[in-house]
Amino acid sequence: MKKLYALIAFILLPNVFFAQQTVFDKFDGVDQVSSILVTKKMFQMMGNVKMDTKDKEVQNYLNLIKKLDNLKVFTTSNSKMKADLKATSEKYLISAGLEELMRVKDGTQHIRISVKSTGKDNQIKELLMLIEDSGASNETVLMSLTGNFNLNELSVLTDKMNLPGGTALKKAAKK
Repeated sequence: MKKLYALIAFILLPNVFFAQQTVFDKFDGVDQVSSILVTKKMFQMMGNVKMDTKDKEVQNYLNLIKKLDNLKVFTTSNSKMKADLKATSEKYLISAGLEELMRVKDGTQHIRISVKSTGKDNQIKELLMLIEDSGASNETVLMSLTGNFNLNELSVLTDKMNLPGGTALKKAAKK
């Protein structure tokens, strides 16, 4: 009987971890939410592009790309979806053990950046950024980035991919 329980636990354990990693996937495909999902495979393909360049910034970008696993960006101006994005991110912050890195209020934008670090050399395993804008755009943006990178490297990515909250990430990297 113990073997049966152990077998059931072994089978269900990956599902628990998978559910935690895909908590934001419920927003993918929702009409009121725009989404961008970039997988590890795409980052690997982008990182393997051969460029004959001496530009250090381009080389840093290509090196960073190889360190990334997933990028998920969800954007909405629908009030119900905005509340759901915020509530889901707040629950996830607690369950995933992310630490708040910084908060920024810039005009009508409220930006919250949280990370899960590896504990060595300021390496980050996961970054979660929530941007709430009460101004003209009236949008909420949720960005999740996983991999093994540091904030200094991330500022290169925000420049090249034109990611939301890039200015706040640059400020965080400088601190």
